[in-house]
Amino acid sequence: MSLAAAKTLGVKRGLFYRGARLHCVNLLLTYPQGCMGRCAYCGLSGARAGDYGRKSFIRVPWPTYSVQETIDGMSARRERVQRICISMITRREAVEDTKRICDRLRSSLDIPVSLLICPTLLGRPDLVEFKAAGADKIGVAIDLATPALFDRFRGRGVRGPHRWETYWSCLSDCLDLFGAGNAGAHFMAGMGETERQMCEAVQRVRDMGGETHLFSFYPEAGSRMAGRPPPRMDTYRRIQLARYLIDQGISRADRFVFGKDETVQGFGIPSEELDRIIDTGEPFRTSGCVGRDGRVACNRPFGNSPPGPDIRNYPFPPTPEDVARIRSQMVRYASRRRGRKLDTNP
Repeated sequence: MSLAAAKTLGVKRGLFYRGARLHCVNLLLTYPQGCMGRCAYCGLSGARAGDYGRKSFIRVPWPTYSVQETIDGMSARRERVQRICISMITRREAVEDTKRICDRLRSSLDIPVSLLICPTLLGRPDLVEFKAAGADKIGVAIDLATPALFDRFRGRGVRGPHRWETYWSCLSDCLDLFGAGNAGAHFMAGMGETERQMCEAVQRVRDMGGETHLFSFYPEAGSRMAGRPPPRMDTYRRIQLARYLIDQGISRADRFVFGKDETVQGFGIPSEELDRIIDTGEPFRTSGCVGRDGRVACNRPFGNSPPGPDIRNYPFPPTPEDVARIRSQMVRYASRRRGRKLDTNP
């Protein structure tokens, strides 16, 4: 389980920055042989037999516990847990193991279960069996906003097994079987895409009936991209805002105005409405599956940036001081380079 989950369940000691709380126990299937994927940005990529346990994933260690220990920990602290998420890795045995573990968790605990799946290994019948095992939401980590970037970092460019068309086809099947709003895609900003390309990818998911969980690239120790910097903060803030407007049905990517460099210059809604939305801070919170209470449970505290004033995904409601910082981050590059602030109206 993630280090944050282990702290939430009390099996690891430690405090969260600014009192953040995790409400989803994130679980990762673990095999001594490692992952067969070769994704350039992943800390688990290329792990060989014997050293998998020393690898990190999403910047943090993932201490290993038995399924029963995990069940016992959640039973003892059920009030803290709004959802469980099981993440597969690219190994054939992970398909059946995911079904068994999901069924066991749902049989033991009255807590909803999401699955973050590997489409490369799956067929539609497996999705049917995931649902029968008790999963109610599915995540598909497409990660890259364009087919060329996907192939470069996950497919042929790294001699990896994953294919763009397979992931989108699987997402379509998930939405068909689990229903609109119960399946979605993960995307990661800062991989070489333009803001327009990311907005269009998010809109494609929304038009299919899905939602998007957005991440910022952050270099993972031991990966091929360990030396690559994260995306500029102003870029990420604009993409966060765009994703929120699209997923909430407030605006659409085809209503946005883009500059010559394909940065977002307008969001297709009146400036007063946009200011009101920014002031809530909601667009800049972690996007993830909701829990039993209807609020985002999978908020992964500090999963894609270190704790500190430059939090990228807020795991708690941003304060007015946070919102003021967010606003300055959004316009800093635009005003410095172009001598004007970000337009809010087309």
